[in-house]
Amino acid sequence: MSENPRLTFIGKLVVFLFIGACAYCAYAMFAGKPLGSSNAGLVTGSGARLENGKGIEIGIAYGTEKQRWLTWATEQFASSKEGRGIKVNLIPLGSVEAAQAVLGGDSRINVWSPASGAYKDVFVREWNLNHNKQPVLREESLALTPMVFVMWAERYEAFLKKYSEVSFKTIGEALGEPGGWNAIAKRPEWGVFKFGHTHPNQSNSGLMTLLLMADDYHKKNRGLALKDILDPAFQTWMLSIEKAVTGLSNSTGNMMRDMVLRGPSSYDALFVYENVAIDYLKNAEGRWGELKIIYPTQNIWNDNPYYILDTPWSGPQQRAAADEFLNFLLSEPIQKESLKHGFRPANPAIPIKFSESPFVLYGKFGLQVDIASTSESPSADVINNLLVIWQRSAR
Repeated sequence: MSENPRLTFIGKLVVFLFIGACAYCAYAMFAGKPLGSSNAGLVTGSGARLENGKGIEIGIAYGTEKQRWLTWATEQFASSKEGRGIKVNLIPLGSVEAAQAVLGGDSRINVWSPASGAYKDVFVREWNLNHNKQPVLREESLALTPMVFVMWAERYEAFLKKYSEVSFKTIGEALGEPGGWNAIAKRPEWGVFKFGHTHPNQSNSGLMTLLLMADDYHKKNRGLALKDILDPAFQTWMLSIEKAVTGLSNSTGNMMRDMVLRGPSSYDALFVYENVAIDYLKNAEGRWGELKIIYPTQNIWNDNPYYILDTPWSGPQQRAAADEFLNFLLSEPIQKESLKHGFRPANPAIPIKFSESPFVLYGKFGLQVDIASTSESPSADVINNLLVIWQRSAR
């Protein structure tokens, strides 16, 4: 019999090259590298791009009223298909404080997510003084929340016996009582009346406080004008309240936490976002007793916008990643979680009236779904001048 045919040198070389090519293809498929390309970047399933094997990082400057929800959502995003190759860095800053950081060139920030869009026109105007393009590429509301007064229930009842209602007018009267709670309710052990809100030049809720004071004083819910805030009688009234405010936090969430941690010795009343109050209701009940939520007659919606920024330090990949995270935040499961933290979801498909909703569970604390009357944000000129008046005279 003849011997089996043997491979020549050329044949062996062909087989070797074939095996090597197969191995390379397999490696490329599992490693995610494009065939026939020396470029290390690739497009992931999220639309973001990986560079040298590292994921894209984006920074989101956000108000701490969203901290619990956004922290949870970021963890969910990191483990999701949509979040592959994207690292989200949360940067807690007051809403106005964050806008000023962007204007100052803070390259950490690719997304600005304040509590409301009230300061947007001011931000855009100041940005355009030094740049020739709009700074916001895309904007969407994440969730809504109005403003509320929060008081310890026992002190709320005593307050009502004296003043009949909780409003900026009666808060001002209580702050002006030199005898404090002794004059208000014959309770000298409670000390002076202590009211707090956040710093208007740093936090959106502080700015909302000043705007609603102006609306309340002038009995307006739209069309607040420069002549209204330049009114000497209004300024005297507003500043008499502001000079008596207890502390000025740059964070609504931190201020509410301090009230719950330290009890009535820190604050008798605060003016905060509804969702922040809801988030702390049960914590307070277990430490110092019940809180009471009171809605001002004239209110305002905080829409928690998400602004994807077009800045020199934010490239196409960061913008694509920011867009992907925004879509994730607006998805139904993530929006449902926002409700658990007291927000009214921006996704209209999510109901807020059902048995397990906080608006049903915590109705005894004063929560209500319907808001009687809401105000519109005034122009950038009104906001700027109101802040200047406050800064010159109140502090």
